[in-house]
Amino acid sequence: MGIKNLFEAGGVVMWPLLGFSVLAVALIIERVKFWIQINNRQSRVVRDVLNLYRLDNVVGAIDKLQKNADLPLARIFLAALELEEPNPEEFRLALESEAQAEIPLLKRFQNILETVIGLAPLLGLLGTVLGLITSFASLNLGDVGGTKTTGVTAGISEALVSTASGLVVAIFVLLFANSFRGLYQRQIALIQEYGGQLELLYRRRYERGEKTYASTR
Repeated sequence: MGIKNLFEAGGVVMWPLLGFSVLAVALIIERVKFWIQINNRQSRVVRDVLNLYRLDNVVGAIDKLQKNADLPLARIFLAALELEEPNPEEFRLALESEAQAEIPLLKRFQNILETVIGLAPLLGLLGTVLGLITSFASLNLGDVGGTKTTGVTAGISEALVSTASGLVVAIFVLLFANSFRGLYQRQIALIQEYGGQLELLYRRRYERGEKTYASTR
């Protein structure tokens, strides 16, 4: 069955399902690019920054972060390291507040994807109801095998195709939405892990009375 025939068989609900599919694919592509960029670079950049900071090269650490400011953890670290002579409590609060600010960016489009997951099967169910209505409207017990049998067949076809299409869209989007949710949870864990390491290093420098910040150029 070709695409054109599929849409004709599925009825009117195929068009909103197509719209949801196009929207979901566009958002999925954006999220895939976003997470690939983070996973390819972030851990390496953050480890380098922590090593520089551990070697008391604060200026080098900040410079490295500024060059990678498109990464969430880099922005979180910069928010704390660019403070002027903060105490440990202020340093921790800067890390936590910036981490909270990054959460909407990490969960971006998640609500839209979940809406598509919920609505696609319902649209398929609506197509099923409309198809059955068409079938019953065409049904004539006194005309079995007659011309009206075509309407019954078309209604059943509409019901099946629309239901299957709604489930396919929902399953496809659900796979990616769950993957993005797992990446988000992993990112939160990394923020806590690396943020804790930076805070520990800062506290040690603060207790030694060393210069705890570096002005940006």
